[in-house]
Amino acid sequence: MNESSPHYRIVCIGSGPAAWTSALYTARASLQPVVIEGEPTREMIPGGQLMWTTEIENFPGFPEPIGGQELMDRMREQAVHHGAKVINEAVEEVDFSLRPFRLRLSWSGWIEADAVIIATGARANWIGLPSEERLARTGGGVSACAVCDGALPFFRDKVLAVVGGGDSAMEEATYLTKFASEVVLIHRRDSFRASRVMVDRALSNPGLRVEWNSRVVDVLGDDFINGLVLEDTVTGEHRTMEVGGLFVAIGHTPNTSFLGDQLQLSPKGYIMTPTPWRTVTSVDGVFAAGDVMDDYFRQAITAAGTGCMAALEAERWLAHEGAAGARPPVLETAESSVGKPE
Repeated sequence: MNESSPHYRIVCIGSGPAAWTSALYTARASLQPVVIEGEPTREMIPGGQLMWTTEIENFPGFPEPIGGQELMDRMREQAVHHGAKVINEAVEEVDFSLRPFRLRLSWSGWIEADAVIIATGARANWIGLPSEERLARTGGGVSACAVCDGALPFFRDKVLAVVGGGDSAMEEATYLTKFASEVVLIHRRDSFRASRVMVDRALSNPGLRVEWNSRVVDVLGDDFINGLVLEDTVTGEHRTMEVGGLFVAIGHTPNTSFLGDQLQLSPKGYIMTPTPWRTVTSVDGVFAAGDVMDDYFRQAITAAGTGCMAALEAERWLAHEGAAGARPPVLETAESSVGKPE
């Protein structure tokens, strides 16, 4: 142990629903958690993807829509109220080879922790257009989550465009037909990479049509989207299409690059949790919650739920293991003692 490094019982990395829920639960368990909130970048800001969401209607407990920033502020305040400490830095590097674990922060150096909860989320993959980014940030009708936003009054009875060709794009386009006057699925090739069953379901929907061999090269509108400029990927010709909303469904990238090879990750970079319905990772004493380990649901409420799970597992693990000293952590298996009665 490095005597000069600050030492904490538990550290939560992240600042979205999973992180604040895990901080709340561990704080109420008197574990004095420290939340490494992160720093703003071009792609992400503390608070995660919900900071770009203007209205949330599907988070339990709020009969009226609540803004994403307000929801994150309230979650943060609740965790701090119960004793969580917040550090406004990012984690640049981790060392999980020995206990206590070590984490290098962006400018204040190394800290140590007996247990770690990773809740750094995932960022939506965008097309990369300045107009797209501007309208997404300001609530101007550009979104990366149809399930989150598609039912909002803003999008109802309008022509909505979905960009993508995988299962997520098929699912989001089909879902939006419940609310839109028409859904236009825009794909840069002449065939989809999605599974056959998902493609058949989408193409058989009378409220959906496809723009093949097309890509979006500009999003039109000042305060709110009103159209798209499409480029034909075969001929290079440009054309304009009027739409009242754009949903980008070209995947997500989990925020796990800072982990290096310290944890087992999926081929897509998500943290693996070897035991089903658990949050323990491949390193005993390190837990994962939220979109950083969930490439399927990706909802605020499911992230919060796994944040609760990770906090409870970490609390029980600490009760069994304590500060285990400088010995290598063991790989998590189905026979782990975490959560079993003493």
